[in-house]
Amino acid sequence: MDVSLIVSNILNPPVLFFFLGMAAVFVKSDLEIPAPFPKFLSLYLLFSIGFKGGVELIKSGVTQEVVFTLLAAVLMACIVPLYTFFILRLKLDIYDAAAIAATYGSISAVTFITASTFLSELGIDFDGYMVAALALMESPAIIVGLILVNLFTANQGKRDFSWSEVLQEAFLNSSVFLLVGSLLIGILTGEHGWQVLEPFTQGMFYGVLTFFLLDMGLVAAQRIKDLQKTGAFLISFAILIPILNAGIGLFIAKLIGMPQGDALLFSVLCASASYIAVPAAMRLTVPEANPSLYVSTALAVTFPFNIIVGIPLYLYLINMLWR
Repeated sequence: MDVSLIVSNILNPPVLFFFLGMAAVFVKSDLEIPAPFPKFLSLYLLFSIGFKGGVELIKSGVTQEVVFTLLAAVLMACIVPLYTFFILRLKLDIYDAAAIAATYGSISAVTFITASTFLSELGIDFDGYMVAALALMESPAIIVGLILVNLFTANQGKRDFSWSEVLQEAFLNSSVFLLVGSLLIGILTGEHGWQVLEPFTQGMFYGVLTFFLLDMGLVAAQRIKDLQKTGAFLISFAILIPILNAGIGLFIAKLIGMPQGDALLFSVLCASASYIAVPAAMRLTVPEANPSLYVSTALAVTFPFNIIVGIPLYLYLINMLWR
């Protein structure tokens, strides 16, 4: 593997600030981001990437490649929880296995944004419709996870939850709603809307991403202690499964004929794990599952692995396969 890709990725300011956040926890600094502010940063990033994706989608139009890519995205969001559930069942109970499987079937928007920034730094083009794939992959894994719980739990009659609440949490939670809404507004307003909002959506974007990853570094380092409860099995799972999922994603991308930039973003979507939307849904609908397991694996292992090693690794594989 080309080590220069990893070095180039690590030396990006957002990634370096992620390390700074982790270092602050390790040296016991009192650095912290006030509670409401990280929520605003995440909403801004979702708004910006969704709006830009909508503008780019209306430019490119709905082609055969776009349709195939979006269908592949939904397919991966449904399939990944299925096979990861059975892998996790080797060591975990039904509830924890289903919750973690749903987490890895869904996506991390910040990992996607970091990958798109990495591509921009390298001058590699990618299409805006990949944001639509991001939006479509957020929710299906939650539904699949809950179906798995109902199919395999022996005492499902004792569990009391409303499917209407489940669907609302899956499709109308703040992340999904803002991302899809911004995407639609970008489609409706097109280039004119982009010109109006560009100073806000483009000029501030890189700085906000950097500050958000500083907060993510703080949170990830604080979650590392939870990994003591997971053991070697889950830590290995949190590293190897993203590589497997990325490999499947690259195979699909090659089959569809995606260009290199889109292939990287698709593989990153397949490889990432949700640490916001899915944990919120699982806490509501599967209270029997242990949050320290599905949050710590996604946030303290898979997220850092992807933004430090995974993104350049997947691009290296793409450069080999697309050569």
